[in-house]
Order: sequence, then structure tokens, then C-alpha cells
Amino acid sequence: MNMLKKIAIAQINSVCGDFQTNSNKIIDFLQKAEISDCALAITPEKSLCGYGLNDTLKKFPYLVNSIPNYIKEIAQKTKLYSLIGYCDVDYNSIYALVYNGKVLKTISQNSIIEIEGIKYAIILNQSDLSCIKDSDICIYTESYPVGIENKQKLDKFLTKISDEYKKTIIHINPVGATDSLSFDGRSIAYNSNKQVIARCKSFDEDLGIIDFNGNNIIHDEIKYANKDCFDLNYEDSELEYIYRTVLQGVKDYFQKCGIKRAVLGLSGGLDSTVCAVILTDALGKENVFGVSMPSKLTSAESKSDAKILAQNLGIGFSEVTIKPMFETTSECFNTLFGNVEKFWDGRYKQSFTPDNIQARSRAIYLWGIANEFSSCIPIATSDKSEAYMGYATINGDMSGGFAPILDITKTKLFALARWLNKSRKEKNAIPESIILKKPGAELAIDPNTGKTLNAEDALMPYEFMDEIIWRIEKKQETYSDMLNSEFVYEKQNNISQEQKKEWINKFFKRMSGALYKATIMPPSIITNYPTNIKPAYFQPITSGHINYKIN
Repeated sequence: MNMLKKIAIAQINSVCGDFQTNSNKIIDFLQKAEISDCALAITPEKSLCGYGLNDTLKKFPYLVNSIPNYIKEIAQKTKLYSLIGYCDVDYNSIYALVYNGKVLKTISQNSIIEIEGIKYAIILNQSDLSCIKDSDICIYTESYPVGIENKQKLDKFLTKISDEYKKTIIHINPVGATDSLSFDGRSIAYNSNKQVIARCKSFDEDLGIIDFNGNNIIHDEIKYANKDCFDLNYEDSELEYIYRTVLQGVKDYFQKCGIKRAVLGLSGGLDSTVCAVILTDALGKENVFGVSMPSKLTSAESKSDAKILAQNLGIGFSEVTIKPMFETTSECFNTLFGNVEKFWDGRYKQSFTPDNIQARSRAIYLWGIANEFSSCIPIATSDKSEAYMGYATINGDMSGGFAPILDITKTKLFALARWLNKSRKEKNAIPESIILKKPGAELAIDPNTGKTLNAEDALMPYEFMDEIIWRIEKKQETYSDMLNSEFVYEKQNNISQEQKKEWINKFFKRMSGALYKATIMPPSIITNYPTNIKPAYFQPITSGHINYKIN
């Protein structure tokens, strides 16, 4: 075997379907690798096409037919041996080996290529690893989305190859987000002793150079524990990882869709507050506008909290009442409902129409701003806990072009808010009163207290609710499993088995009934991608958990 030379990892952020932009970026990275005197450069799988095309290529086969031209263009712009990732019409991963203006080979399955006397095992997937034993070095190209389980699964596989085959192994991972799918980069190389010899940046494009004859850069990664039990003591590192994932997701969604500005309702509550902070960090304060839209039920504290938050962040802000819109709409509905009642019986004793009118009136204001000012979309501020329960209004607070926190539970949002206050450059931008405030939409009066209805009173304690979600997603537990499990909330609070059963019943019943809402949610970033379930939001619901029996 000849002496191993430098290998370049071109960790790039591709734009889904924009072959020309991706091609230009690949060429730029390869030329930088050539200047660095590398023997070989590698791009992530499907980097020429971008992630997220799936069935699009079957609908528009001319896209696939154009790929060879881009591969030839890339080959003509570099004299370096390079492995370029792209895909076929079925979206299967393929690599082209190019050199000095020519396309030397296409690779569609695990195989060995030889370059200047060195044998490289190109591993596209883990189905057949037999080619590794005859290689000098391994290159693993399968992409891994964000998530602690994915990181651990990947590192376990890489160290296994290093240990069993005594080979150096390089993993090339993309960075960036497309809709809900997000990659954190951190391409990595292990030597034959299971030691990390190089690691690219997390959540950033990077040209990693692996020099087998010298020192390599090992960038820090964000590490946090993969806990086997539900724990409300969220680590700072986990909160940072969530923040970086959502920040990247917002940046890429806006940039790749050609959108610049965001408008959102500022209620003075936790959800809209965290959204406002992340949007400001991702888009710049000059591109974020917050609107306080009080009703007669909105407290003075909520209005002042929204205004103070906007001032602290430096974003645009305005206050406009929804009272005229609410009163006019309610009057129109009353006449209509009377006519319907003459034809149908079964009118609800308790009406939720006023709640929905308020939420939808606010959405009309936000969509009006988006329609009136260029390159702008409204933001949906629903969180994961309330979305699971269907505690959100279609065409109301669910309405928007993007939902930044839809994959973050309420208890985690509280922790994230505190982390944001101490970690950002602008310290304590979030008023403490917002973090201390009990969540509530301020849409209705609680008949028992005479005060605005508290969300937990309408649902259940968030600590209990979020543990149900954790048990569904982490443990894949069923309704029956949970009845027979001891919750953390039970250990810390004196609740009866009847109360526990009532809450679990309510959760599963509402979760099942809210499935139609889940299907029309705006795009959102998944912060901890499942390792064994087809990508989709609310994936546990669609994998059997709605088939339960309430005893």
C-alpha cells in the first residue's frame, strides 16, 4: 500500500432541487481541496440533488436526465480525484468518481475503488460490508439526521468498523435543513484504534482535511446524555442542540424558499416569546415584526410583556385590538347558527366558537401583513405538547408558513427560555414574568374561578403530559403500558390512580381526535429525528398508537 495522503471532506449544505447552485458549491469546495494538495475529495450523498426530492424525480424525469451534464461540468472544473454524491430516479444514492475532466466510474452499491495504489471501500449502506476487509481505508456515506439516538447509532457503527476490521473509517454527513429534515454535519474520521482523528463543524459548512501525516482539526461537538427515564432537568448541552437545530431550520427554510421576513403574534406567553427570540437570531431583528392583538380577556400584564419583549429584541412591534372583528363575526354567526339549529339538533351546550373566532381574527391580521409586505410569512407558534392534544385552532394559532417550535414540548420550552436568557449575547431578553406565568390562551373564562382559563386546567399538568409524549416517542409505550407504569409526576405529587387514568384517557382520546390537525400543520423542524420510523410529524400516532382501548 502506498502512503495515505490527505483526504478532503466537503461538508456542504445543498439546496433541494437546485442542481446548479449545488454544482457551483461543490466545485468551489473541490477547488479549495485541490489547493490544499488533497489526493481525494468527498461530498455528502445526494449533495448534487439535495435532500427532500423523493418522488419528485419520478414526476419530472428531465431532472434526472440533466444530472450527467452537471457531473461533467464538475469534473471539468477540478483535476482532483473526487467522489460526487447524487441520486437516480428512485432517489437511491449514487456516487460518481471524477478526475481531471473525466467521469471514471459510477458507484451504486458498496464496492472498492483504487486510487494511486490505495484501495477505498465505498460504503453506501450497511447491507453488505464484505468489501471492507480488502480495502485500505473505508468511506461511509449514509446520512444521519439530527438526534441523540442517531449520533449514538452512527458512532457505534463507526467504532465497530474501526475495531473489528482495524481500518480507518471516514463518515461524510451533510449539514443544513429542508423543511422538517435537518442534518448537523459533524463529519468524522476514526483511525484503526477507534480514536477520532478529525471532526468537521456542527451545524455549519466545512472543508475537513484529513492529513494522515500530520495534525488534524477536531472540532467540538454538542454532547448530551441519552436518558432512559423522563427527566425535567434538561442539560444545557441538550438545549443548545435544540436551539442550533431550530435556528438552522429557520434560516434554511427562509433562505431556500426565498423568504426574508416573518410576522408573528406576541401574546405575552411562552410559545410566541421563544419563537420571537429564535426568529430574531435567525433572520435579524430588522426582519421580524411582532403584533399584540388583545381581546377583552387579555390581561394588562400580557400586553406589557409582549411590548417589553419586542423592545428587548429590537424587533418591529404594534398593538391592535381584535374586538371589532370578534363582535362583527360573532353577530353574523349567531344568525347562521339559529338557521342551522332548525335543521339539525345536537348543538353543544358549551360553545367554543368565541375561542376560535379570537384565534382566527388574529390570524387574519398576520396574513394581512404577509399579503401586504413582500417576502413575508406568518409564524405558527404551536408547541408539541398542545399540538399532540389538539389544543390549537385550525386557521388560528396553527396558521402560518412555518412552525419553529412544533417539535418542542412545553416543559422543554420553559427550560429553553431560561437557557436563551443566559446564553445569548442580549442577556435576559425574555421578561421573567413570561417564564413564571402559567400558560393560557386567554380565550375564555373558567366558570369555577371566574378568571381566564388556564391551559393545564383544561388539559392536565404539562409535566405529566410531556412524560406521556416521551413514553410514546422514546419507549413506544401503549395506553396499557402507561397505566401500569409509574410516572415521575406520581412520585412527586399525591395523585390517585383514578386521576392518573383520567389524564391518560384524555390524552389518548384527544390525540386520536387531533390527527386531522396534525396533517395540516405548517412545516416544522424535527429536533430529535427517530431512527426507526419513516419521516413524518406525529410519527407515533401514525404507527399504531391510536389503536387503544379505554377501560
